[in-house]
Amino acid sequence: MDGVKARQLALDLPEAVEKSHFGKADFRVRNRIFMSLPEADRAVVNLDRDQQEMMTAAEPLVFKPVPGGWGRKGWTSITLDACDEQTFRSALRAAWRNVAPPTLRKVFDATPS
Repeated sequence: MDGVKARQLALDLPEAVEKSHFGKADFRVRNRIFMSLPEADRAVVNLDRDQQEMMTAAEPLVFKPVPGGWGRKGWTSITLDACDEQTFRSALRAAWRNVAPPTLRKVFDATPS
C-alpha cells in the first residue's frame, strides 16, 4: 500500500472529499474526518476502541494507536508499506462507517464491496 493508493481508496467511498487538517491531507464524509495522510508512508484512521484493539492485536506491525489522547479515542496509525490492500480497505471502511450518517451507511452497506 502507498499514499497514492490510500488516497484513491478513500475518495472512492460515498461522499468522501479531500480537505486539509493542519496542512496535512484528510478525508471526510459530511465534514467528519475518517482518515488523514500525515506522511507519505502513514495513514491515520478513526476507529472505535474495540476496532483499534482488534486491529493492533492482529497486525501489530501495521496498526498502532496514535500517541496520547487521540489514540485513546481510537485514532490509529497505519504503516502503509506493511499493509496489504485488503487489510487497508477493511480499516478504511470501518473508519468511514464510524463517521458517516446512518442513512448513508445504509446505502453503502447495500452495495457490493
